[in-house]
Amino acid sequence: MPKIFIDGKEIEFKQGQTIIEAAKDAGIDIPHFCWHPSLSVSGNCRICLVEVEKMPKLVIACSTIAAEGMVVYTQSQKTLAARNAVMEFLLINHPLDCPICDEAGECKLQDYAYEHSIGESRFVEEKVKKEKRVPLGPRVMFDGERCISCSRCIRFCDEIAKDPELTFVQRGDRVTITTYPGEVMDNPYSMNVVDICPVGALTNTDFRFKARVWEMSATKSICNGCARGCNIDIWVRNNEILRLTPRHNESVNSYWMCDHGRLNTFKFVNDSSRIDSPHIRKEGQLVKVGWDEAFAEASSRLKSFSKDEIAVIGSAFATCEDNYLVARFAKSVLGTGHLDFIHHNDPSFEDDILRRSDRTPNSLGAKLVGVRPSKNGLDFNSIIKAISERRIKALYLVEDDTIQNDPEIENILAKLDLLVVHSTNYNKTTDIADIVFPASTYAEKNGTFVNFDGMIQRIKPAVSTLEADRALEGMAMSRLDKFGTRWDRWAQGVKFDARPTWRIISGLSSVMGYKFKYNMAEEVFKDIASGITSFNHLDYDIIGEQGFKIKASVLEKEILE
Repeated sequence: MPKIFIDGKEIEFKQGQTIIEAAKDAGIDIPHFCWHPSLSVSGNCRICLVEVEKMPKLVIACSTIAAEGMVVYTQSQKTLAARNAVMEFLLINHPLDCPICDEAGECKLQDYAYEHSIGESRFVEEKVKKEKRVPLGPRVMFDGERCISCSRCIRFCDEIAKDPELTFVQRGDRVTITTYPGEVMDNPYSMNVVDICPVGALTNTDFRFKARVWEMSATKSICNGCARGCNIDIWVRNNEILRLTPRHNESVNSYWMCDHGRLNTFKFVNDSSRIDSPHIRKEGQLVKVGWDEAFAEASSRLKSFSKDEIAVIGSAFATCEDNYLVARFAKSVLGTGHLDFIHHNDPSFEDDILRRSDRTPNSLGAKLVGVRPSKNGLDFNSIIKAISERRIKALYLVEDDTIQNDPEIENILAKLDLLVVHSTNYNKTTDIADIVFPASTYAEKNGTFVNFDGMIQRIKPAVSTLEADRALEGMAMSRLDKFGTRWDRWAQGVKFDARPTWRIISGLSSVMGYKFKYNMAEEVFKDIASGITSFNHLDYDIIGEQGFKIKASVLEKEILE
């Protein structure tokens, strides 16, 4: 490979790379505002100016192609002086309203002002005033005074969202961005411009003024809005999710996520409709009970049916670990082969960017771990038909709202003698259930999803349930005994006594005389990895933060089997 020298360090680069790309791959940071790895080069912020030997003047690193033997200086006196001058220019009309700006703590202008500016301005005239709090669309707010005209948002709409909606107007010191006449920035990916805006000019109307970045924890996870499985960060304060942001994974979602996934896949976690403990229907009403009573009631009633009278519905919203236990429970404990999950396909949702017609995060994973009918078992549609004909009298439903998906099913499910439901929130199906177990959401448990392309990806708990909090409290007490140190509970505002589905199944199976010896989701995955070809030789560490791609040949063989 060709080589380039940057600040005395010899590094290899790929033919066609620019200086900034070669530096980035080598871990060398060159300041930039307008440049973005997934957008075209505009070269208009000038903060990436560097000195190159044998070139008469400074060049911008974002558009200058690296060449064999090129010698680049990013910290020379001439480079630093130019960088300081650019920062002084960019700050001339900037309002410097960091104390009230949502971007504070994540702002490149703020960071670079500290790292690369001289800290003073020679500008004594009055700053140019521009419009504030301008709604560019239903989900994005614009503050013109903060804008540094990097054009990232314009290029994103043009090149990634494929919906040109923004442009520059009033070129000069009063330049600003606006939508084209008659246009509104309402494309399905509009909120990505908030992420890539290097300053606080574009803000998320849903998150605006809710929290400072340093007040929140960020947990790496996976979006559950569709089968793409976009990599995300879940931002939490006081055990409440306040926002989701995309996390870079070039094999899955690059730097982006859709607005639907960003806004509609987390608010149910802290919603007032959350189920806070197990419930049993008594005298026509769901009554709150303890876990032991709920397990005993479910065990007693399930044992009263023959295996051919029971059906189990897993969930493409649940993890591989959850569905693996659901499949084993159905086949080994209940002895039924009537096992399937509900498919959620919406062709109108799909596009050629990220969104998939499969509106669930783990339909492929559920199928791989065994949630499918046995040879003589019934699939979902056949199960519903059998219920209507009174051949199936007991249904065990996991983490899905069957009636919401098809309201006509309500009258059919009413014919059941027993309906047991795992659910995170009250819904139309729990309204008619006989026993309800509160299930943890994807933001409250460890586990794995498999996206449509065979990428196995991890989720981790970002918020705490009472069960998780009690476990941590017990761990803290043991540490207190060992080290003589007080450990405070890490979660505040914990409201819900929910458990992961795999743990609920394990508890119920134990009462029914069949013990699954699992204490952690990782132990469940270990069994999956040892018994299912697609997961062989994998563990949570190998999957890591970027996921693991199942070979197409292995995946095809597993599905066919």
